[in-house]
Amino acid sequence: MKLPAIRRAIVAGILASAAVVPIILPMPAYAQFGGIVYDPTNYAQNVLTAARSLQQINNQIQQIQNQATSLINEARNLTSLPFSSLQQLQQQVQRTQQLLGEAHRIAYDVQDIQQAFNGRYKGAVLTGDHAQMVANANARWEDSVGAFQDALQVQAGVVGNIEGARTTMDSLVSASQSATGALQAAQAGNQLLALQSQQLADLTAAVAAQGRAQALQSARQAAEEAEGRERFRRFMGN
Repeated sequence: MKLPAIRRAIVAGILASAAVVPIILPMPAYAQFGGIVYDPTNYAQNVLTAARSLQQINNQIQQIQNQATSLINEARNLTSLPFSSLQQLQQQVQRTQQLLGEAHRIAYDVQDIQQAFNGRYKGAVLTGDHAQMVANANARWEDSVGAFQDALQVQAGVVGNIEGARTTMDSLVSASQSATGALQAAQAGNQLLALQSQQLADLTAAVAAQGRAQALQSARQAAEEAEGRERFRRFMGN
């Protein structure tokens, strides 16, 4: 009769032990708060997706800013230079041309020069009668005086253009230094080249006028020597 009592005691102890030891179950991947299910994995993925989207938006904004900057630079490069020295340079060249066009006695013309030399500097005119030789000598002297006068006038005109060239150069250099784009810088450079061309034209005119005067002086001296020999020949013949 004691055996069943002992058996009952053993069963009771086992049940008591089972009640004390907690039952360990796997934790769920989500939790529920007030009826709202929270999934940490899904939340992390959403945050990562939002961050990537924000980065893409920032990249697009940067691209738009770069394009806007490029358009602004292109607009500056296409902006025309507000200063132009063309009219002033043309006026200076025209003044020099006007001085050359006012040449005394013999103009800067090939046909006119040929005609003048045939009539006063060579050929039969150097062996004509005394009155003709004197007239030709006076004409040659007037040619020389007029040529030197022309040279002085052209030189004075060239010197007068120096101040205008200096003013133009200062304006062009200032415009070049303050240029906002490639077009303005290029236009300023082109106008500086035009100024240089105008100065070279003045220099050419001055050299031509001086050379013309010296050439006529040399031609007059040669003609006088020829006439002197002719007079000496006539004197010895008489």
